[in-house]
Amino acid sequence: MGLALSDEFGWTAQGLGVYERQGNEKDMSALREIIDKNQVGRIVVGLPRNMNGTDSLQTLKVREFMNLMRSHVNIPIIEWDERLTTKFAESVLIEADMSRRKRKKVRDKVAAVIILQGYLDSLR
Repeated sequence: MGLALSDEFGWTAQGLGVYERQGNEKDMSALREIIDKNQVGRIVVGLPRNMNGTDSLQTLKVREFMNLMRSHVNIPIIEWDERLTTKFAESVLIEADMSRRKRKKVRDKVAAVIILQGYLDSLR
């Protein structure tokens, strides 16, 4: 799961890292720690939809995870369409001449930055 944060003004997104899920209890504990440490005011979750805009099986899984998050945190959680962000992140990394091995490690973080930046841009 790629992670990104905005600057304090909400202008730019920066990659925070990639979190490997470890089970609901550990995931929620890690989430609360990230929220507290970084004074997060809202969470933007990339929603993987089909290209025609319909929900996929993965969309349902992400919404289930969002519901779990809502029961553990007291800040707004926003859905954001993430169609093509992973492909775009991959193309950016290829263009930067990053090896396939290194791309795999950072692709989700870059996709998280793209998702968050799209959300931030929509606020202006």
